[in-house]
Amino acid sequence: MTDAEEAEVTAWFGERAERTIETACARVFLAGDTAFKVKRRVELGYLDYSTLDLRHWALERELRFNLAATSDIYRAVRRLTRTADGGLELDGPGTVVEFALEMRRFDESFVLAARPWAVDGELAEAMGREVAGLHARATVRPQGGGGKALKYTIDSNAKLIRELTPQLGEERVEALVTATDAEYYRREALLDARRTAGFARQCHADLHLGNILLEGGKPILFDCIEFNDVLSDIDIQYDLAFLLMDLDFRRRRDAAVRVLSAYMDEGLRHSGPDLLAGLAALPLMMAVRAGVRTHVQAHSGDYQAASDYLDAGLRHLSPPPPKLTAVGGLSGSGKSTFARLIAPGLGASPGAVVLRTDEIRKRLLGVAPDASLPSTVYSPAFYAEVYEALLSEARTLLAAGRAVVVDATFIQPDLRARVENLAVEAGVPFHGVWLEAAPEVLAERIEGRKGDASDATVATLRMQLDRDVGPIDWVRVDASGPAQDAAEAWSVKHGGSPLP
Repeated sequence: MTDAEEAEVTAWFGERAERTIETACARVFLAGDTAFKVKRRVELGYLDYSTLDLRHWALERELRFNLAATSDIYRAVRRLTRTADGGLELDGPGTVVEFALEMRRFDESFVLAARPWAVDGELAEAMGREVAGLHARATVRPQGGGGKALKYTIDSNAKLIRELTPQLGEERVEALVTATDAEYYRREALLDARRTAGFARQCHADLHLGNILLEGGKPILFDCIEFNDVLSDIDIQYDLAFLLMDLDFRRRRDAAVRVLSAYMDEGLRHSGPDLLAGLAALPLMMAVRAGVRTHVQAHSGDYQAASDYLDAGLRHLSPPPPKLTAVGGLSGSGKSTFARLIAPGLGASPGAVVLRTDEIRKRLLGVAPDASLPSTVYSPAFYAEVYEALLSEARTLLAAGRAVVVDATFIQPDLRARVENLAVEAGVPFHGVWLEAAPEVLAERIEGRKGDASDATVATLRMQLDRDVGPIDWVRVDASGPAQDAAEAWSVKHGGSPLP
């Protein structure tokens, strides 16, 4: 294609479009309820669209990859062909001049980068489970992932960020490069083990809020990377790390940790405990993602944002030590709400993983998290199995350096003792919280629940009230009022950070 032909293609689509969006490697033409993406005739090193065949290849991959991640945004690859009189038309019998990807147009104001404040708890939960499902379905790529793949990006970051020394300062730049390399060599064996275990897959690879659409209250992932397998055949946790880093950077740690906890619960339906153990490499992966954004923002001229991302990368590489927090109390006392509120202030970014017996129970039975179960499944043996899983998963997470909040009734004294002993065994600080409220408050909350993993009923509460729970030496918290107030007061007093 010549410059004149490229200009002709651009003009043809442009005449039919209400608006054109220009990027470094594509043009998107918005017309009515349709959008057409045309790749630019460029060669940028990490991508090559310099020939018609390469652009066609890239668009077919973009269609295929994104169909796996989203529903109906991506429609078809269309041919722009030459007419008999020398003009252009879509899908005619003439010679192909260019290819275009047809998509359904959507409201750009509902892309989450434009509204990070809209990521409430339910949406964050859905995002975590959606990404985990995408990863579970993704094709295993044993040639990708591992230490070599991440080191490729680390070395690229180092080169590009060092070019920014005049703007960002040599001391800070070298601190990030040195700390990233040091953490990489600490985790190289883990990264390679994860590749061997099947965690290297064909991923979205550009999973930030700018590529997540909110429609009908649900997250829709779009715009996967299709042009470079080195960038897309990666560790699934590195894929997730971009979303977590982005939310954290936008001061939405509360949403990020909800995404992380939901991702882990959903992911454990498809993987073993190695999924949890891999979180030892999460600070490194988030730092690398922040490093990428550092030079991307700088090269777009936003040196303040670049500086802020550099600082974020350094923070990720200096995480606080893990701790174990147990939140207990009778049904309806607000344990899950309290646990989710305090989690962002505990441990490495984006905060503590929340483990709920209510969710573990559903996972062990292979049913949806919000599925209702009959009381007959709650046998003593199954009750014990759920707590065994809870403690085992908490042990693995603590060993990976991740703070943990365990959310369960902990009515039995021996279970409270076991979780305390777990902290001793792991060599981490322990905080026990016992939430209390009047029976009528607890009953009212139980009756008002909708779409929650808990199967507790008012009858369940009555049985709990009749039990002798033994002496409670955990910190007692009055949970009869707003959960935010109780969590804020506890968090500031007992070693957490103020709530976001």
